[in-house]
Amino acid sequence: MAYIRQIAEENATGVLSQVYDAARGRADRVANIIRLMSLDAESLEGSIQFYVKLMKKPNALSSARKELLATVVSCANDCYY
Repeated sequence: MAYIRQIAEENATGVLSQVYDAARGRADRVANIIRLMSLDAESLEGSIQFYVKLMKKPNALSSARKELLATVVSCANDCYY
């Protein structure tokens, strides 16, 4: 199994601490994908902003279609969704 170094929640400071706090606010926890990107807090923050704009804000696709597309892509990539 591969290992990726991450910054633990209790050691997070600055932007990363804010990102972790926001994640807990959205989902009551910090998802693994967020912790995996913790070494570059600014890129992580941009990635989350992109995800929220793409998946959570109104656009041409319904929420159900966006989630279905994400599920199909994850399946095609043999990735747990």
